[in-house]
Amino acid sequence: MPQLPMPLLRARSFASIGLLATLTLAATAAAAFDFTGRKTLLAVTADGARTPLGTVDFTPSAGTPTTFRLALKAEAFTDHFLSMREFKCLNAAQEISCHVPYPYPNPATVGPGQLAWLEHSLLFLFKSPSEFGARLWNGVYYEFREQGAALVGTPRAVDLNEISAPPRDPSVPPFRKALRHDMPAQARWLRELVIE
Repeated sequence: MPQLPMPLLRARSFASIGLLATLTLAATAAAAFDFTGRKTLLAVTADGARTPLGTVDFTPSAGTPTTFRLALKAEAFTDHFLSMREFKCLNAAQEISCHVPYPYPNPATVGPGQLAWLEHSLLFLFKSPSEFGARLWNGVYYEFREQGAALVGTPRAVDLNEISAPPRDPSVPPFRKALRHDMPAQARWLRELVIE
């Protein structure tokens, strides 16, 4: 078999690398989350169930960040009156997870790598069925990441007392990374929030 000259071998190698990079970028782009239109919000629980909780509408706009609007399905939740306030909760035998709406005006913007306001709109607290009242230090912040064509939120511990007063700058999400803490992967009954 005749050997190819070295410059031709290099050109063929660079062409192969270029083709591979192009195919990889195309596959990544095809699988990236699309921040447009209506998506379904799902709760993934310890028993493996995927329960629809509502929808998120993403509205892109030329020259400005994409905005979102969260709409929860009332029938997916049970009402609990905790600490003189009504909460929408997901019940399980071992743990109750209650949605805590972010209480202050915010820009409700989102985009690749810019998920903090979406995360702030999906704050929860957890409690055991035998506990009375809302324990705000048992806050759960679902930190989202793009995973193919979905956004997947995994739980981080936060103290919801941090938002008991309005933030100094309402344009900055208050739960910065330093205020979010690791928790064991299987610690919460509500294991993940998924938007797809």
